[in-house]
Amino acid sequence: MNGFDLIIFDCDGVLVDSEIIAAQVESALLTEAGYPISTEEMAERFAGMTWKNILLAVETEASIPLSASLLDKSEKLLDQKLATDVKIIEGVKFALSRITLPRCVCSNSSTQRLDAMLTRVGLKAYFEGHVYSAKDLGPDRVKPKPDIFLHGAAQMNVSPAKVVVVEDSVHGVSAARAAGMRVIGFTGASHTYPSHADRLTEAGAETVIARMSELPAMIEALSGWRELV
Repeated sequence: MNGFDLIIFDCDGVLVDSEIIAAQVESALLTEAGYPISTEEMAERFAGMTWKNILLAVETEASIPLSASLLDKSEKLLDQKLATDVKIIEGVKFALSRITLPRCVCSNSSTQRLDAMLTRVGLKAYFEGHVYSAKDLGPDRVKPKPDIFLHGAAQMNVSPAKVVVVEDSVHGVSAARAAGMRVIGFTGASHTYPSHADRLTEAGAETVIARMSELPAMIEALSGWRELV
């Protein structure tokens, strides 16, 4: 399998530096609800997961009933923070200007949030409407399930075997691998942690980069090599 016909980007923590903002908001809400957790631990344990699934995981682990109102409260607070604070990942526009492959975004974030974030940082036009949200596919089809990646490839009319994905989370890497795609891990956002690269590799990333400016050369290198099975 040589070469790629499509590159799929996750959004949060890959194109925009939003995971750290989510971790700050969500750790504060969980701590207030009786589950003390730092921003750093929040990012390490739950990056890439939806808030609903985070709440379910915490309830199961700690046997703490969490109010359903936390779902809406987090969404409102996070949208407010992202609207004013979210920034582009350094080097993204450089990478996009040098990658000639067709591209799209596949994310667990809602369509509305994706549109707001990509517009704010000036990236919306780079994807020409090819921005896909797992939440639009129906309930319980978010990463780590492969559905959104398979949907993105189908929309772009590309075989999953000819796709390379850029992901920053273990759940995202697992989803891409389950979809039969090759994965480049990314650890250059503010929510990164010491074992980040190792965990992405263990989840199935073929290689990991810490600077988005490295992406064009990495794609070129991987496109000439078969994945080691």
